[in-house]
Amino acid sequence: MKQKIVIEVPLHCAKCKKKILKICTTAKGFMSLTTHRGEEDRVEIIGEGVDAARITQRLREKVNKYAKLVRVTKVEEGH
Repeated sequence: MKQKIVIEVPLHCAKCKKKILKICTTAKGFMSLTTHRGEEDRVEIIGEGVDAARITQRLREKVNKYAKLVRVTKVEEGH
């Protein structure tokens, strides 16, 4: 099942962003990643069978203790 995971995590600097990219892109089942900066910095991950709770936990441990899992939704195959 293909899914979209949204995690709110502060993107303070280039070093933090690099750590976030490494954690997210090495997750099993990872397909794509998008970062959004603004009032609420967030990361959107699309993948198949990705463990959203584990990625959020790793982001809290390695990057920022305020990382928060916002939502996990199913992605339709045609989109």
